[in-house]
Amino acid sequence: MAGRKEPRDLRPRDMADTIMTSAEAMEAAALPRARVAPACDDLPPTAEMLPLPAGIAAEPVEDKSPAQWAYERLILYIKNFEERLDDAHEVAMGFAGSETGVMRIEGIGYFAPDIVTFYGRDEEGNRTQLIQHVTQLNVMLRAMTRAPEIEEPRRIGFRLAAELGPKKKTGKAKKTKGA
Repeated sequence: MAGRKEPRDLRPRDMADTIMTSAEAMEAAALPRARVAPACDDLPPTAEMLPLPAGIAAEPVEDKSPAQWAYERLILYIKNFEERLDDAHEVAMGFAGSETGVMRIEGIGYFAPDIVTFYGRDEEGNRTQLIQHVTQLNVMLRAMTRAPEIEEPRRIGFRLAAELGPKKKTGKAKKTKGA
């Protein structure tokens, strides 16, 4: 109908519409957007409560693919989870919404822009790999009794977190002669 006025948009203004000084914009980009609401007084520090490692904070979130950003935060969650495990347990991953069992995590990767991959072994020691789109990402970390043949529990969180340090050139295929 001509001349009919559309109702005014009452949604909150988008962050893109907010005017900030350069300093405010830089600070907002550097601060992690995370929060935890503890339901008890003795909740140990969670990944959301801790500062981001320098290697993660150095690259603006806007410059990361969804896969890279999910990968980096998953590593922080795993590391934090492992810090509370005793020597009889290792981190494993339960599959949310599935009856496929548990995976003892041996590695994590991502393929930008949107794929996250978990490598590991199931309860019987068979190699497993989960390839997941970031929009479907549901991960349950579980404490799993370490394999008896392993003297000390593997702590992959610390090893993975080391990968989050200064950026290394990775993930690029090497050119071969004649290619």
